[in-house]
Amino acid sequence: MPVDPLWSTPEALELTAQRRPGALVRLGREHRSWTLADLGERLGCSPATVSRLERRTRIVDLTLVHRAALEVGVPQHILVSSLAPPAQAAPVATKVTASPHAEEDPMRRRTLLTATAAGPAALLLGLDEALADTPAPTGGGPLDTRLATARELYNKGAHGRLLSVLPGLIADGHAASSSHRELDQARLSSVYSLATAVLSKLGAYEQARLTADRARTWAEVSGSPLASAAAARELAIVLRHQNRTEEARRIMSAATSDVEATGLRTDASASAYAQMLCTLAYTAARGGQRTEPLAMVEEARRAARRLPQTAPAERLFPISPAAVDLYAVGVHWALGDAGAALEAGKDLRPTQFPTAERKARLGTDMARAWWAWNRPEQAARALLDAYRASPGEVRDRPAIRSIVTDLVEQHPRTTGVRELHAAVLARAG
Repeated sequence: MPVDPLWSTPEALELTAQRRPGALVRLGREHRSWTLADLGERLGCSPATVSRLERRTRIVDLTLVHRAALEVGVPQHILVSSLAPPAQAAPVATKVTASPHAEEDPMRRRTLLTATAAGPAALLLGLDEALADTPAPTGGGPLDTRLATARELYNKGAHGRLLSVLPGLIADGHAASSSHRELDQARLSSVYSLATAVLSKLGAYEQARLTADRARTWAEVSGSPLASAAAARELAIVLRHQNRTEEARRIMSAATSDVEATGLRTDASASAYAQMLCTLAYTAARGGQRTEPLAMVEEARRAARRLPQTAPAERLFPISPAAVDLYAVGVHWALGDAGAALEAGKDLRPTQFPTAERKARLGTDMARAWWAWNRPEQAARALLDAYRASPGEVRDRPAIRSIVTDLVEQHPRTTGVRELHAAVLARAG
């Protein structure tokens, strides 16, 4: 389909260079002689919402921007360019500054500074700065090799070290994506998906929403179904943490259907499908659904039967039959059935999981179930097992640290609690 000459005009090119997608939507709307109400009716929102979308320079709802741009005919390559952060033309002196929103919101700044002990405040703020203004390329070597190394840090629970390398990965990912090759664009999406995953663990959900949106944008440009699935999954997790479970469920449901539509002819696509089903099941359970989550877990088990007992750690969706059983623990817990959660996890062993992150996740998920079952000693023991596998998985996750705090405050003399306190809370500084 030929591109409307409107998008080659100096005005359109200038708005793209200025990273103003909302203004591009306004340009397309006015080109069609539509009112704010006309576009709002097509989008299912009010004229005031459309007006805010067009005037803002900071994107709040990327999904709405995509829909509005599609309605008014903004070409995809123009929209993607307008959504990309500005790149620096030359290296600048290293500096550590707060997010531009930190000064106007002291509470947010305090939350950011205390989000994690393993990721020092400077690292979180450094990533925040890289998201606001992409650093100059580092030229640090092949991006795929460095991305694999970064995933290894995630799998170890080395969140602080991962935070320190992400700004460079983001910079070099953007530099590589300028080739317009689909592989480079998918790789940049994977960088943002990995950033979302670690930010979600640390409770930095505002930044995680931003990186998730960028992951989806670059996955869409690349055309990679697996990159799109990974990005949709990370966005759904962020939305779930923000108590937007119904929206998260819709996104996961659509993304899971897209993966299934590929035919599941390879182990990579089958593992993606099983992983998406597991996440969808947990999301649905957190949203209050009762029967569908368990059926989804069973479907994930069927999909995982063809997969190796130990999933390759380098796979984008490294799931295995044991990992599906671990998700069942979480689903039962989310459904409020701690007894069923403990039953689902009773035969699982850390040796069934290849990475420290998954070994620790077994401990933290079982600890949540024991804690809900009012068994503080077993909860403390499970958390100690998790800590020994990966300290960051206990120390850095706000929900898990909350259980540790409650154990220390409510059951200080229970076996294992004093040791847990010394290992986690006393070393947090």
